[in-house]
Amino acid sequence: MAHPTTKVLTAHVPLPLAEKIDLVAARLERSRGWIVKQALSAWIDQEEERSRLTREALDDVDAGRIIDHQTVQAWADSLSTANPLPAPR
Repeated sequence: MAHPTTKVLTAHVPLPLAEKIDLVAARLERSRGWIVKQALSAWIDQEEERSRLTREALDDVDAGRIIDHQTVQAWADSLSTANPLPAPR
């Protein structure tokens, strides 16, 4: 029976992925559910951080804190030369 603070989710995953989950579960001596929960938690954390960084970048654009494309391109092109330019700020 499910714990009252949890929710059962069902997902169809490709067989090769399911087999990898089983292998990791066996190697770590953990349940398949524990492995999936860890993976989902890590993915959610990654997506939340990506969203935060996107909002931060959009705030920079709104505030005019940007570097024009030509400056960035000149810097990138210089990286393979003997005298690379300093990173644009």
